[in-house]
Amino acid sequence: MAAASSSDSEGDRAESSEASSKWLDAHYDPMANIHTFSACLVLADLHGDGEYKLAVGDLGPSGRQPCLKVLKGPTVLAESALPALPAAAAAFLMGQHEPRTPALALASGPCVYVYKNLRPYFKFSLPQLPPNPLEQDLWNQAKEDQIDHLTLKEMLEGIREKAEVPLSVQSLRFLQLELSEMEAFVNQHKSKPIKRQAVITTMTTLKKNMADEDAMSCLVLGTENKELLVLDPEAFTILAKMSLPGVPVFLEVSGQFDVAFRLAAACRNGNIYILRRDCKRPKYCIELSTQPVGLVLAHKVLVVGSTQDNLHGFTHKGKRLWTVHMPAAILTMNLLEQRSRGLQAVMAGLANGEVRIYHDKALLNVIRTPDAVTSLCFGRYGREDNTLIVTTRAMHRTFQTDLYLLRLRAARAYVRALESSLNPVSATAREPLKLHAVVQGLGPTFKLTLHLQNTSTARPILGLLVCFLYNEVLYALPRAFFKVPLLVPGLNYPLETFVESLSDKGISDIIKVKRGENILLEGPETGQRVACKTSERTVLEAQERSPGWTCRSAGSQYTGGSETPASMQSEMRTALRPQHQETRSLGTR
Repeated sequence: MAAASSSDSEGDRAESSEASSKWLDAHYDPMANIHTFSACLVLADLHGDGEYKLAVGDLGPSGRQPCLKVLKGPTVLAESALPALPAAAAAFLMGQHEPRTPALALASGPCVYVYKNLRPYFKFSLPQLPPNPLEQDLWNQAKEDQIDHLTLKEMLEGIREKAEVPLSVQSLRFLQLELSEMEAFVNQHKSKPIKRQAVITTMTTLKKNMADEDAMSCLVLGTENKELLVLDPEAFTILAKMSLPGVPVFLEVSGQFDVAFRLAAACRNGNIYILRRDCKRPKYCIELSTQPVGLVLAHKVLVVGSTQDNLHGFTHKGKRLWTVHMPAAILTMNLLEQRSRGLQAVMAGLANGEVRIYHDKALLNVIRTPDAVTSLCFGRYGREDNTLIVTTRAMHRTFQTDLYLLRLRAARAYVRALESSLNPVSATAREPLKLHAVVQGLGPTFKLTLHLQNTSTARPILGLLVCFLYNEVLYALPRAFFKVPLLVPGLNYPLETFVESLSDKGISDIIKVKRGENILLEGPETGQRVACKTSERTVLEAQERSPGWTCRSAGSQYTGGSETPASMQSEMRTALRPQHQETRSLGTR
């Protein structure tokens, strides 16, 4: 998601190009992970505090997990799941009482969800439609076991291909099943009544009785069954119903419902229909040669984007005023309105990453984005009056790429930790241990504290030996072995020792912490070697040899002599039976 604010500074115009002089880059988030289109973006003061938020009807990745997101600045303020994909979002005032806080309406499936102060307030559902009588008769026969599921399948397929009244969701789901699943589906649903529910395809707002910016507004809904519904803003009853020859996908309105209004609906059949107050059917029709991809009303001119990469300007009576060809396919359109200057312009988001702004057929500005533009929204955001919000396709791809790279780097780091034994948590479930090291002091003597914790739920750990492996040229440890007491799950056990740095040049190295280690005992004479585990028997055997023995472990050595053999032997005497190897590494300086 990208946000830009307009600027009128003459200094900026002198120092930058034409595009950058009109816009200041305010925010760019390639990992916003927003999947939406222009009809599902709305800017509104949802809390009545003068801070405008961005409400987004998010389709979710691959059309899954749709949700409503509310953004304040660059952060997501609130998020709630939706039962179906969103079709449109709008902000409107429901009444004249104070405080004048607008409500948020989100069309999703057959319902309109209304929120006040970001809390669910009301749900309006479209009235149910009468089912196909032939379909109803077939399910009644299936209920009486007069036909089997194969006959029901054949008859429903014939109705779907020829009948003008579409099938219900129940029948459509039945036709999508495998033959082995149909009989169970019929037995489960044959006693249920057939319901046919319309779906909302588009939504906009219409002023109720005044043209003021803070006046009450009605919701205008376009449905899949080729109807337009006008809802009362307080009681949410249907004030007017109009029929169309096609399914509406874009709506534009002007005027007030109680006085006079015009309504333009672009439909899937490639036509635009114009309706007025008290008209049950369209008064004018604009026939397009291709499908519409956007509809914007600017200064009483209907601007239509087509799949032939053209912008067309029409009057409300269907007269073509002008045509402008675009350099790439038009993906989205929206209105840019700057009330302080009385400016209304049309924004067109293109597949080549451009956002083109037109006043009639005059090109005002071109903004270039990293990828194809999927949605546009202009208005007040936060406390900035003129903010343009753009979403692109690259955001989802960038988010997925970065997510995969993050997982790859985490996996590589985990493998390196296992190979170099740097992980602070046990890699096996057999010995669930967690180790944390703390080094204290300024040197040359440091205090090294190991914190051991048993991460299992109920099993204690007994007979654990911990030893330190280090470079004897650089460090000296008075105690290199620890016999760990019984580790009760969940408790923290500190083990303390001191480390003396022997280097006067500030050289540091790694001190490794190991448990259950294989060791090699070397006597003072050539060939006197014993490869063994850390057990008491081995220690006693070592004691019987010359006192000048050497203990080697994983490349490190501990040299005993007349000064230290007793302490080393006492440490090793306390060692219990061997454990399988696991390594921890600590860096000390």
